[in-house]
Amino acid sequence: MDHPLFAPGFKTEPYWWDAAPRPSPDAAPLPAKVDVAVVGSGQTGLTAALTLARGGRSVAVLEAGPLGHGASTRNAGYVGRTLYAKFPKLLAKYGQAKAVALSSEALAANDYTAGLIESEQIACGYVACGRFIAAPSAKAYDRMARDLEVTLRHVKGLQGHMVPKAEQRAEAGTDHYHGGQVLQGTGALHPGLYQQGLMDRARSAGAILMGHCPVEAIDRNGQGFAVRTPKGTLAARDVVVATNGYTGKPTPLLRRRLIPVPAFQIATEPLAPDLLARLFPTRRTLIDTKINIYWARLSPDGTRIIFGARTGIDDGPLENKARRLHACMTEVFPELATTRLSHVWTGNMGFTFDLLPHVGVIEGVHYAAGFCGVGIPMGTYLGHKAALRVLGRPGAATAFDDLPFPTRPLYDGRPWFLPAVLGWYGLKDRLAG
Repeated sequence: MDHPLFAPGFKTEPYWWDAAPRPSPDAAPLPAKVDVAVVGSGQTGLTAALTLARGGRSVAVLEAGPLGHGASTRNAGYVGRTLYAKFPKLLAKYGQAKAVALSSEALAANDYTAGLIESEQIACGYVACGRFIAAPSAKAYDRMARDLEVTLRHVKGLQGHMVPKAEQRAEAGTDHYHGGQVLQGTGALHPGLYQQGLMDRARSAGAILMGHCPVEAIDRNGQGFAVRTPKGTLAARDVVVATNGYTGKPTPLLRRRLIPVPAFQIATEPLAPDLLARLFPTRRTLIDTKINIYWARLSPDGTRIIFGARTGIDDGPLENKARRLHACMTEVFPELATTRLSHVWTGNMGFTFDLLPHVGVIEGVHYAAGFCGVGIPMGTYLGHKAALRVLGRPGAATAFDDLPFPTRPLYDGRPWFLPAVLGWYGLKDRLAG
């Protein structure tokens, strides 16, 4: 690509695919019948498949494109310990007991994911590095400090502390922010290798993984379901849908409750170790508190920076998006003004109208979806929980089970309102202070 910001070999696909390329099409035939059909081969579907297969069920995982083509191999690799909806807002909406229960699920999701990686020995570069949450203004810093005090008082197991602007460079090599918060216990990993590890474990447990096998319809058939695909129709006693931001027409009631929001990221070319040590002295992941956030981290091998911003905003071709993201990155880290990019890519997050994850059953079909930007821990955890529900095992219950799953009149899963909403959020970010 002939552009001064693009390194030789510049790619418009995820950096993560260099180490974990997408599998070639599998010529294996579709089985005629299984106990459970899982739709989606990301971490949610694969974790569900692993739990189900080890629970004695025959399982087929069906993926529209190459296995792991969606957000599970496109995300930033953050492994958080909080929900997108933060505790003070949950407290105001649901009361103390429910807010604590919901927030505690995020801690449980992080612990489950870290434990799964360790017990399954998945080599995905997982580190419990902590996170620096940067304040874009002095007012934002004060608000973060108040919120943290309330959260730590109620949510046991969460740990964090505030970092004033005068001490910010000990956490992040930038003067762009006004201090921030360190959240301990959060982690980071290589999402491509994590998804690949889950594929290997699910296969080893006996699950059949079918790429390039889009589900065209899910029809009730007596006590089970007929799952129609271009490769034939699969009979299944149960179905688990794990498509999140890629949920389509075969599950219209679920699709009406999910908002697909594209996120965008860039990877830099390899950078000098001393520069990276100045910009990320603690090697924590970084994210700010704007509504349309910026985020940045070191690559798992510590050689380059992964940066994301301008979520949901249409900048045209990905090459244009790369230029815009480079400008955002330079806002935060002026030293990177002449740094070239090796990759730019996009992937859909699944948001909900109440900004909470959901797990349950719609018209007999099990689902886990709506992770709202915290998909690695929550998708992994709720995939496991959905599988436990199918198996009828103890431990399937979550704090999300009794929540209504809202939609909006006339919404069919196509977020026509997204440009206006993001424009409003952008204005609020600019006016915040």
